[in-house]
Amino acid sequence: MRPGSEQEMSEAIRAASGPVRIVGGGTRGGFGTGEVIETGGLSGITLYEPGALTLVARAGTPLSEIEDALARENQRLAFEPMDHRALLGTRGKPTLGGVAAGNISGPRRIQAGAARDFMLGVRFVDGSGTIVKNGGRVMKNVTGYDLVKLMAGSWGQLGVLTEISLKVLPVPEMQATLVLHGLNDRDAVAAMSRALGSPYEVTGAAHLPASGRTCLRIEGFERSVQYRLEALGQLFAEAAQDRIVDSAENAILWQAIRDAEHLAESAGNIWRISVKPSDSPVVAERLGAKAHFFDWGGGLVWACLRRGDDARHALTGISGHATLVRADPADLAKLPRLQPEPPAIAKLTDGLRRKFDPRGLFRSEPVTA
Repeated sequence: MRPGSEQEMSEAIRAASGPVRIVGGGTRGGFGTGEVIETGGLSGITLYEPGALTLVARAGTPLSEIEDALARENQRLAFEPMDHRALLGTRGKPTLGGVAAGNISGPRRIQAGAARDFMLGVRFVDGSGTIVKNGGRVMKNVTGYDLVKLMAGSWGQLGVLTEISLKVLPVPEMQATLVLHGLNDRDAVAAMSRALGSPYEVTGAAHLPASGRTCLRIEGFERSVQYRLEALGQLFAEAAQDRIVDSAENAILWQAIRDAEHLAESAGNIWRISVKPSDSPVVAERLGAKAHFFDWGGGLVWACLRRGDDARHALTGISGHATLVRADPADLAKLPRLQPEPPAIAKLTDGLRRKFDPRGLFRSEPVTA
């Protein structure tokens, strides 16, 4: 099914007699094994006010369409959402609904915030077919919920997003990257933490062990970037380093980090692990990964493990959560894609699902892309 309007989406959900699988661009994987309902018919930017830094678009709108419209006004999505196609080998076009449903956020999250922090409002259809919007009609038993925060990262398990309102930001005049060479995992995390704790406003901090590079990004007005880049270099004067100031080269470097392209050709299952930055070197040691790298100053570990290996077992005792991003169907059948919740949180989650999805349409197991 491909509803062409929010009302048609509501009618499709009301008419559903069993589990449904919501599909946007089909680029990120998803949840559900039932009847497929596509959001691609709900497409288009409905409001864009560059002066107010506000954009509203339907959930099925391709992300490329939004980024093109923003680029014409020298604006951008500051949370730089990841494109999963290289990593997952998928086709199609990422959609705004998929970004919002997955709370998809890139390297700039450490400075600007996550996708949910830029979502001003949402409209969605819940499991009973009711059209809901935050700030609009009051729902029985739902009053008081922060609907934006609930829907961001829910992966469509509470309802089908139909429209998202976003805050956007101007594109900075310049960006540059200080690259430190030859650091091991522990020294790299220490360096990234030092950089992020400095007054130089680092907007990206990643460590790429395969190439021995630790990358620190700075953005802003040209004179400010030049000053901060020089000062940051002096902070690490003892380390081998170079600087990237070319815009195209910077774009390529950080897009590869954003999209985890460094693991795209690695054979095995891909895990995305969120932990305290100080724990990331221990995580890498315990996993014994075939390949790995750090983003978010060490707070995000990307790792490629052998098929069948469960990263969560290796990380017992370390606070955080691990998401299985890429795996073959056999592993997805036995390894939960999302981090299993502690009993108390699982009880709260189940209560929310019962309110938003009383018929259990959206509760089936995740599937690979």
